[in-house]
Amino acid sequence: MTFLDTWTVFHSPAMLWVTLLAVGLVGLSKGGLGGAFALMGVPVMSLVMPPVLAAAVLLPVLLSMDAASLWIWRHWRDTEVLKVMLPAAMIGIVIGWATAAVTSDAMVRLLVGLVALGFALRALLGRFIGMAPRYVSRMGWLWGTIAGFTSFVAHAGGPLFQIQVLPKRLDPKLYTGTSVLFFAILNSVKVVPYAALGMFEQEVLISAALLLPLSVISVRIGAAIIKRMGPEVFYPFTYSMVLIVGVKLIWDGISALL
Repeated sequence: MTFLDTWTVFHSPAMLWVTLLAVGLVGLSKGGLGGAFALMGVPVMSLVMPPVLAAAVLLPVLLSMDAASLWIWRHWRDTEVLKVMLPAAMIGIVIGWATAAVTSDAMVRLLVGLVALGFALRALLGRFIGMAPRYVSRMGWLWGTIAGFTSFVAHAGGPLFQIQVLPKRLDPKLYTGTSVLFFAILNSVKVVPYAALGMFEQEVLISAALLLPLSVISVRIGAAIIKRMGPEVFYPFTYSMVLIVGVKLIWDGISALL
């Protein structure tokens, strides 16, 4: 018996290497480099382990990434966005926890994907048809609540945050810092209900600990790239990522329902 077999969930080298790839992609996203990479974490890991186990291993890693991201982006945040969306997201998490037993992960992903795809297409085509999305502060209660709910049940809160905040056209650093703080708080709050559901066993925590160095390195790489992006590059890139995320979520949802 090897160390991996005895103390971790990685019972083959393939499981470890695939997980390292997934963590690297998620880390780039956590650094600020597009939400599409973040959605690759659980699906990629699910190639070699059950999705529920993949989500359990990934959550402690996400918390370490959040800590690194919070330090890197500590000087950038939009309080107007946070004071509306954070309380709303807490409501969404409570709803997600209360309905976890009857909520279909696949249906949630499909619906979020459809919304994200519609938003991205409207944004990308808006300059030609005069229908570009507008920022409306009070809508943060709606999108924040849905983001909290979908983050809890399907790790898919990113597109809803983007739908609310991208139209505000914040400086890329300010947008990234606000997003980092928002999801760091959400992930921290999710620890309690996840623990209550019995998802953090010893093997899971040891496995997550092995992934921590890569998680920090990949976050720093993603942040370094974003800090060199101007708005003229950042926004087309980010809207394109929302489009990709929408298609990916629709595909995941339909595949699971069929």
